[in-house]
Amino acid sequence: MDYQAKYITEDIKLSCYEDRFFKSDIMFEHHMLIWFISGETKIVQADATYIFKAGDIFLIPRNQLATIINYPKDGKPHKTVVMHLTTERLRDFYADRVMSTVASESKRIYTFSAHPLLESCLASLIPYFELEELPEDIASLKIREAVSILRVIDKDIDHVLANFKDPGKIDLADYMEKNFMFNLPLGKFSYLTGRSLTTFKRDFTRAFNVTPQRWLTRKRLELAHYQFVEKRKKPIEVCYEVGFENLSHFSYAFKKHFGYAPTKLIGQSVSE
Repeated sequence: MDYQAKYITEDIKLSCYEDRFFKSDIMFEHHMLIWFISGETKIVQADATYIFKAGDIFLIPRNQLATIINYPKDGKPHKTVVMHLTTERLRDFYADRVMSTVASESKRIYTFSAHPLLESCLASLIPYFELEELPEDIASLKIREAVSILRVIDKDIDHVLANFKDPGKIDLADYMEKNFMFNLPLGKFSYLTGRSLTTFKRDFTRAFNVTPQRWLTRKRLELAHYQFVEKRKKPIEVCYEVGFENLSHFSYAFKKHFGYAPTKLIGQSVSE
């Protein structure tokens, strides 16, 4: 994979993937504001799937789980400007502002495609990527500008951006049933359910009577089986969307669990 990234600061980068595609399961530790220059991205969450293309602008709230699949498109690389809206910067931004809304978590992705103010703000960053160094005060101003524009566009965005709390303790079984397809370390799952890793493993075993890894593998393979039979999806699609990192490992695990390869189901689907 040919990947390049140019940073103005650690919070602002120009990202470029030249290869066929790039896939990653991510927990977003910071809010991410993204402007698409070229290429295409599929973002798969537990209850929604998004497709973003050139010209799109969107905000992914922090502490969200997602599978990200980036593709070059129309002969152009997957190229984006990415701005991290960190808790530290947002605390500073909201320090002298009186909040009229209650801070809360958001599970959805916010889209602001083709909004002239926001597009102008993000496009103005492009020349800075050619500089060897950008003064921190300028970078900070650009981030504050972006946040100010977001607040103009969406009057309710404060309840997301001004939420600085860590995840509280929630129902582990319910959360894992909704998010098992994301291939993340157990430490990330424990954090998102409001537990230490030790407590997470203990509560998980009590809830499911099996170790986390065995349960996760079984659930992902069962979802894959459903995707083949009911959705008629291809192995390359299913493999990455259910939490596996490569097709050969997925095919091996699928055959070991069900006793036949995914290709058998595909053949049946075609003949029906």
